[in-house]
Amino acid sequence: MSNELSVILFTAASVGFLHTLLGPDHYIPFIAMSKAGNWSKVKTVWVTILCGLGHVGSTMLLGFIGIAFGYTVFHLQSIESYRGDVAGWLLIIFGLLYLVWGIRNAMLNKPHSHSHIHSDGTMEVHAHDHEAVHKHQEQRSAMRIWLLFTIFVFGPCEPLIPILMYPAARGTISDVVLVCVVFSIVTIGTMLTVVFGALYGLSFVSIKKMEQYSHALGGFAILMCGIAIRFFGL
Repeated sequence: MSNELSVILFTAASVGFLHTLLGPDHYIPFIAMSKAGNWSKVKTVWVTILCGLGHVGSTMLLGFIGIAFGYTVFHLQSIESYRGDVAGWLLIIFGLLYLVWGIRNAMLNKPHSHSHIHSDGTMEVHAHDHEAVHKHQEQRSAMRIWLLFTIFVFGPCEPLIPILMYPAARGTISDVVLVCVVFSIVTIGTMLTVVFGALYGLSFVSIKKMEQYSHALGGFAILMCGIAIRFFGL
């Protein structure tokens, strides 16, 4: 491996790490939805990886199209900027809808009790909530996951474009692929590290009294993340 390629790969890894760490949209949605939905570790991992692949994969595809048709870095970054605006608005809409649904779900599923009088005159009181009889909760969860995946496909990796185009300009496609692999591994690895680090920290926080509103809180977190991305450039 040449010194020049080593520098490019180090740059790709560094940019992937910082780009992910400084972008709350790379991890807050997964933290919020995993906590709210009480996801298993396995589910949290595969959802994060799936969305991460959609995120970096779409930019790679755009980069390869740009290389094939001779687009400049400026043109590709203009497209990435537009995609970023779309992704920001989609995240806001998703968070808002999730918040509203979470509040409605909390109101409909307030625990309540029923009494039954038996033939011997004794009365039995038992409590339950509607969540227990809603078999379609998993379907709703799956729909939210695929909506999040779609948002991440729109989400751009702007810093990858110039790093990708440099080895492409030298005609070394193998180096382009290597840059993509390194950037992807570091980006998704950082996403997983932050998500599980945050979830581990939250495991020490008791939210028993707020558990009923966990989905609403998750939606609020995603909404605020979308606003931060769209209006404050985070």
